[in-house]
Amino acid sequence: MNWKNKIMLITYPDSMGKNIKDLNYALETYFKGAIGGIHILPFFPSSADRGFAPICYDKIDKKFGDWTDIESLAENYYLMYDFMINHISRQSDYFKDFVMNKDRSKYRDMFITYGKFWPNGEPTEEDISRIYKRKPKAPYVDVTFHDGSKEKVWCTFSDEQIDLNVHSDITRDFIKDTILSFIKHHASIIRLDAFAFAIKKRGTNCFFVEPEIWQLLHYIQDIVDPNGEGKHFVLPEIHEHYTIQLKLAQNGFWVYDFALPMLMLHAIYLKNASPLKRWLKICPRKQFTTLDTHDGIGVVDVKGLLSDEEIEKTKENLFQKGANIKKIYNTVLYNNLDVYQINCTYYSAVGNNDDAYLLARAVQFFAPGIPQVYYVGLLAGENDIELMETTKVGRNINRHAYTLDEIDRNSKRPIVKKLIKLMRFRNEYQAFNGDCVVAETPKDIIEIHRSFNQYEAVLKADLQNLKFNIVYKDQNDIMQTLNL
Repeated sequence: MNWKNKIMLITYPDSMGKNIKDLNYALETYFKGAIGGIHILPFFPSSADRGFAPICYDKIDKKFGDWTDIESLAENYYLMYDFMINHISRQSDYFKDFVMNKDRSKYRDMFITYGKFWPNGEPTEEDISRIYKRKPKAPYVDVTFHDGSKEKVWCTFSDEQIDLNVHSDITRDFIKDTILSFIKHHASIIRLDAFAFAIKKRGTNCFFVEPEIWQLLHYIQDIVDPNGEGKHFVLPEIHEHYTIQLKLAQNGFWVYDFALPMLMLHAIYLKNASPLKRWLKICPRKQFTTLDTHDGIGVVDVKGLLSDEEIEKTKENLFQKGANIKKIYNTVLYNNLDVYQINCTYYSAVGNNDDAYLLARAVQFFAPGIPQVYYVGLLAGENDIELMETTKVGRNINRHAYTLDEIDRNSKRPIVKKLIKLMRFRNEYQAFNGDCVVAETPKDIIEIHRSFNQYEAVLKADLQNLKFNIVYKDQNDIMQTLNL
């Protein structure tokens, strides 16, 4: 099924039931009409990072199912798959062959050894300080080859995620073959994970390096959509300053709106939607909006949209007003050094408050772009402290795995029923295929108009009492109120 302007669910293959079959059953049984597409998080064999260290892309991990299960999903939903453009598993056949045969390996050019990359085999202190990195040391892993020799190999994230040399012919062929396989297996959208890290170039910060990053993006887009028909496209995943998203959009690419989650929390906490409304007026229109994802709530994404003081106030309110969320959960004690995100479910971020949560979702659904709803958010899920404490992984606070029985129970909660009704309205009503106008209102009022041909819908939200109403034109051009 080709993509369409309907809400996309983000889920792991085993987070709504035990596997893809259970996922399909849950969606058809409880959420019919509320979901149009699925970003099914990595379902390939993987050695780490909950699927984001793929061993290969031509197989589905047996515990999740097989390609026939994916085909069943594709009958009713458009699908997005992850391609880890920056790296592949240390346990992959490609890297294992490289370790075994080193310079005699046909895969030797897929990887980046320090000996070949840096003029003297090592970066200078200045080189290291310049690199945009997520670890406190230079991005490498020490590798001992079969012949006993040792090399530093570029590694941005965990030791199981070995970076790829995207400049080499063999990696380019690997990229092409993988993407064509995805399309053959019903992917409408290819998500490029950790895309901005893919280009390594001496003398730069190795993050969104221009012009090479554009050359890579156009290379991939030409594979995905060679005739420019728009049936398939790429979605680069980048957490950074909002101007990068604007630049991507100006060049015709789809982007993420990772700024919305913090802007929405700032509005709810401080009863001030002015920064949020300014962003809604200028944000890209070809975008996927988020409040929650499998990662944390992005902080770096709002720098410049909120002042440093406003960001700090929002973070402090998140820790004070968010349900059960503590600063310690975002430290090394919980295997988290990512200062760019805060780990929390969105429902708990608003204090498990039904009114605040539904208001936030209403704003998201009226905002420009296609909304994404994370599976925990679909069920208005609270922080899973027990899972996080058991695993000591901070991000697991937002990664509760629901059994089918839990889904059945949660689907009966009033907040979930109201959310599903709101999602169905967003998917079915034609006004969301057209213009978006944000009205000039006091700072504690949000008013968004959506219109397309004769269809019109208006959201008016009051941050003081966390109430909102939606009116829309019916088939007789009479304004009706959406009753949730």
